Amino acid sequence: MTHAASDKVLRFPTSSVSATVSAKPLEKLKAFLETTHVDPKKPHSFSDFERELNVQFAELKRAVLAKEMARCDVDTDAIVVEGRTLRRVLRRSQTYMTTAGEVSVERTLYKDRTDEDARCVSPMELTLGVVGGFWTQGAARQALWVVAQMTPKKSAELFRRLGVMTPSSSSLDRLPKLVSGRWEEDREHFEATLRDGFQVPEGTTTVAVSLDGVYAPMEDSDVTRRRTEAAEEGRLTKGPLGYREIGCGTLAFCDKDGELLGAVRMARAPEHKKQTLKAMLAAEVKALLKAHPELRLLKLADGVFDNWTFLSAQLPPSAELIDFFHACEHLHAAIAAVYGDATLETQHRAKKLRDALRDDPKGPGKVIRALKYLATKHPRNNHVRRALLYFRLNHDRMRYAEMAAKGYPIGSGVVEAACKTLVTQRLKLSGMRWSTDGAQAILTPRGWDQSERFDAAWALVAATYEAEVTVLSNVIALRPGPRLASR
Repeated sequence: MTHAASDKVLRFPTSSVSATVSAKPLEKLKAFLETTHVDPKKPHSFSDFERELNVQFAELKRAVLAKEMARCDVDTDAIVVEGRTLRRVLRRSQTYMTTAGEVSVERTLYKDRTDEDARCVSPMELTLGVVGGFWTQGAARQALWVVAQMTPKKSAELFRRLGVMTPSSSSLDRLPKLVSGRWEEDREHFEATLRDGFQVPEGTTTVAVSLDGVYAPMEDSDVTRRRTEAAEEGRLTKGPLGYREIGCGTLAFCDKDGELLGAVRMARAPEHKKQTLKAMLAAEVKALLKAHPELRLLKLADGVFDNWTFLSAQLPPSAELIDFFHACEHLHAAIAAVYGDATLETQHRAKKLRDALRDDPKGPGKVIRALKYLATKHPRNNHVRRALLYFRLNHDRMRYAEMAAKGYPIGSGVVEAACKTLVTQRLKLSGMRWSTDGAQAILTPRGWDQSERFDAAWALVAATYEAEVTVLSNVIALRPGPRLASR
């Protein structure tokens, strides 16, 4: 085949609605407005009018969208997409989900005829960035945000009640997996782009980085094997059967008084030692301190050993604190093990030591001495012994009075809340059980939303569905001539 490439990128001129839309939807809307009115004496008259008006406008909107989509089609002999020459094979109608509902558009399909396994492509879909061959980008963005907040079934019901598009629960279930797959293919690049465009909240003096986890129901048919391997390695496995730990990480931006101004929240489906999550947090901290070296860094988490192995060794040197409220839980548990849970003696002693731990620069030492006294009187009480060891190991990370006086936050409530809002409220509903990919498909856009990055992140992944289409002009198909007889 020989051809002369025009190298002309397709552009589509704008036009008015009246010139674009067929007369029928406009005539129906006009007739409705002229003949239908609210009857004040009839119950629900205005509600019925409002609902029908919405239906009429949605029909008009679908007609506009279908017409404009069709105008973006290309019907020619050959096109070039990403350096490949594709030839026209057929025209076929396809249904798409728009923000106004389903529309059907006839478009031309092209294929690389040198590759028998190649799939047909639509220049219209590439120009518009159609997601998954079904969703317009506006519809996909809305649907992804909604399904990140609630189940596909509830999401479908919400759209139906709003009277706009009406995607099925199955299509809503597939969408986040589709988007997540695209995101994971180039995740590190996308995350770096988000970091470059991030604006630190005005008034921020301290950024507190935290790491935690929460157990969620996962599809794991080989729980016994995991526990056997853990036992052989001398490790203890936690959580009920079928549950695995989802890691959560946060960067909390605080003012000079330690008050929260904003946060970046992220979560990753279960993996060994939260490796991906830790890499994401380290990249966030590195980029943040490079752009804002004036910020103070604080490492703030509970006493889990693995968390502090990462925070201390893999992040820049900075102040470190054990979450005050976790420390108080250990303290209360030890005292309750001696004096009884919910007794006045326990409440009095726990409050006195808790206040000293928070407000007295020598508070950690006083708590350790009090626990040592209890451990001496009750040497077989494992709760007291564990609490004493906990406070001794983390003594240097319990300078709450000193750190609070400098304007640092002393509680890791941001990451605790992320465990609840990012994971528990969406992934731990009745009857749920998740695959690793399925869980991540929800956690990723949910994390964008809770970090005020949803629109920026969506723009990055949506662009991957778009491609430049070039029309080839003067295409000549060379057909083989008559074969010469052999001599």
